[in-house]
Amino acid sequence: MIHAPLPQSGNPVRPPLDEAFVASLRQRFGDALALGEGIRRQHGTSEAHFAEALPDAVVFAASTEEVADCVRLCTAAGVAIVPFGAGTSIEGNALPVNGGVSINLSRMDAILAIHAEDFDCTVQAGVRREELNAHLRDTGLFFPIDPGANATIGGMASTRASGTNAVRYGTMRDAVLSLTVVTADGTVIRTGTRARKSAAGYDLTRLFVGAEGTLGIITEVSLRLHPIPEQISSAVCGFATLQGAVDTVVQSIQCGVPLARVEILDDRQMAAVNRWSKLDYPEITTLFFEFHG
Repeated sequence: MIHAPLPQSGNPVRPPLDEAFVASLRQRFGDALALGEGIRRQHGTSEAHFAEALPDAVVFAASTEEVADCVRLCTAAGVAIVPFGAGTSIEGNALPVNGGVSINLSRMDAILAIHAEDFDCTVQAGVRREELNAHLRDTGLFFPIDPGANATIGGMASTRASGTNAVRYGTMRDAVLSLTVVTADGTVIRTGTRARKSAAGYDLTRLFVGAEGTLGIITEVSLRLHPIPEQISSAVCGFATLQGAVDTVVQSIQCGVPLARVEILDDRQMAAVNRWSKLDYPEITTLFFEFHG
């Protein structure tokens, strides 16, 4: 779990992992334990500007039980733990700034259950968003949360991801029905239920959604699904002022216009879009709309 601020340059000098601890990891995980610099470097960099911060070891967990076993071993040895999904880490939340063990969940990529009649599904944390929607295509349902990247569902839940279609479908806070989580002592807990209407107990699900692994490692997620829209249309609208664009969005929602996506870009952002994508949009405040029906 990450508790320290990101360093300006690399990991601080620290002693290597205890040999007995490494031996216990190797005995439990075999070839799923990686100590080589190449793999550690893959888990110590991000797509943002943060400095490199390498873990001391990487464990490729394949089940909730393996995650729990790894957490127990690390906790007993006083070794830091950082869960790792797709590794985008724009905010640096997957960087092991204190070293320790990075637990890679990419092998936990099973779609465990689809309940089309209940509009929900349960998946392991390593399932990616696009693969889930490809699997759902023949059911007439889809998972709408779209942060842009082909992120893992566990990473999306841990960071409370959202996207341009939040205006209609909400964020991961709204999409997650229940979780399986491994806490810091290796205990496996299950939060929430698949039931749409329930007032039983504390709402622990929302406590873990957005916690970025600091309270526990999400290993399974039950998600709310939605019908695939029959019609999709889009519009691009330019405005003389930023306030005019904002007022248009507010009034559209107030009038019940079925907005599914909204993105606002000012003149500088439009100029950057034109340069990067070789487009010729007017470089003024612009709204991008998508409508589902």
